Amino acid sequence: MESREPQQTKAVNTINVIVSVSDASNLDVLGNALKAMGANVYATGGTRASLRALGVDALSISDLTGFPEILGGRVKTLHPGVHSGILAKRDDEAQMSQLREHNLRTIELVAGNLYPFAATIAKAGVTLPEAVEQIDVGGPTMIRAAAKNFASVVVLCDPADYEPVMREWQDTGEVSTETRKRLATKAFRHVSEYDALIADYLDASQSGKMDDTENLFPDAMDLRLKKVQVLRYGENPHQLGALYSDNLSVTGTTLVGSLKQLHGPELSYNNLMDADAALAIVRDYTTPAVAIIKHAGPCGLACGDENGDLAELFSRALAADPLSAFGGIVGINRPVDGILAQTIAKTRFDVLVAPSFSEEAIDTLARKRNLRLLAVPDPSVPGRDADFASKLAFRQISGGFLVQSRDAISDDLLMEPATLRHPTLEEIADLVFAWRAVRHVRSNAIVLAKNMVTVGIGGGQTSRVDSVKIAVEKAGIHVPGSVMASDAFFPFPDGIEVAAQAGVTAVIQPGGSVNDDAVIEAADTAGLAMVFTRKRHFRH
Repeated sequence: MESREPQQTKAVNTINVIVSVSDASNLDVLGNALKAMGANVYATGGTRASLRALGVDALSISDLTGFPEILGGRVKTLHPGVHSGILAKRDDEAQMSQLREHNLRTIELVAGNLYPFAATIAKAGVTLPEAVEQIDVGGPTMIRAAAKNFASVVVLCDPADYEPVMREWQDTGEVSTETRKRLATKAFRHVSEYDALIADYLDASQSGKMDDTENLFPDAMDLRLKKVQVLRYGENPHQLGALYSDNLSVTGTTLVGSLKQLHGPELSYNNLMDADAALAIVRDYTTPAVAIIKHAGPCGLACGDENGDLAELFSRALAADPLSAFGGIVGINRPVDGILAQTIAKTRFDVLVAPSFSEEAIDTLARKRNLRLLAVPDPSVPGRDADFASKLAFRQISGGFLVQSRDAISDDLLMEPATLRHPTLEEIADLVFAWRAVRHVRSNAIVLAKNMVTVGIGGGQTSRVDSVKIAVEKAGIHVPGSVMASDAFFPFPDGIEVAAQAGVTAVIQPGGSVNDDAVIEAADTAGLAMVFTRKRHFRH
């Protein structure tokens, strides 16, 4: 059978329109345009009142159907008087004859958006019955019907489309097929996202009846992405890139959800990747922390106390690896003041992300033309990054996604002594600091730390001893007296031996190797203190 594009419909003498919206944004724009076109406007209760207040002589849906709204408004538009006029094929004489036989009108435009389900479930203390009452039935049905028959019906579900679409109609006497298709696509997506949101909510409401695995990994999962902006380019200049927000994160507390760029050029794909890595690291510490990132991994990290000097803290993080830090990204979990800004401005960086910036700090840092300043406010209480984002982590592979729960560090860290010598209090503080840092480094990850500052970092290697050698080389003269964290167990004693010979005094690692006894013996021989966490933090 020969296929053909549906023909666009020119404006008719009398345009019949149905308007039923919960979001009244730009309703005046739509109403005035319809009034100017002499349209017959039919609207549901609240929308009709709003239109009449705007001077639009809107009729009720009952005037179209000859049947009253019933069941407390649950049934309004579910009627042949509505759906026959929307779905009728204008080029099918038999269908048009049926409309005339039953004295039914064609509908040329449907403007609708759905009950505020998302806003309802976002309210504190909302009950399941209250949420259920905000599940729209007639609205999605009407929008889907209009979108199906887009050749003859214009469907508007986004108030931002009112002005351009109505202007096109008024200027040309018709709405193009291209525009109708675009609007229909948006309408089906709008309804799909709405249904998925309801399904997600009802699924979550059953969590008390399911174990954790079932709750985290349902049989079907809807990942809804909304474009935030197109980026300058992707990971490389020849790749296109864009930024999307998802439906899984706590939107207002994530990089995407609350980012505000205060200064600098447009953000790139790599800028955002590195900024997100910096934010994840510094939010892992409740006390002031500064992280310097290069290629999505830390090259310097320092942590201090609440009364410490932030500028000094930054300088300590920078000193950990100043060569790698050049052109990197800085993350700070405290507001940036003028003094700190002056210190940062002495080195070239691409991005600085922090909760906020003083006016003096912005004035100072804005002199760096290519430095991007990103304000990403913390929630009221700084804490672990698991509190800020989705509980799930996704990675795309050919034909699908791998999904896992996020790797989080709990406050009740196990430090099981494995050697004859136990760590001192000073070593314990550095071991805890290094253990939090090491999970942000690519496997096989090694972090050397001293006085709450990373002095050497090695990772992304195919053997753990190579990562140790890199960390030791990076640390140089700062190795003696440092501690070492390893994201997974040491399979052989060689990593311990290299670290001990360089001057490391204490080690934190998961343990669990078949060669643990040999590794412990190497540590005892060197006089090292070593603790096992019994939990690893691979980051492939």
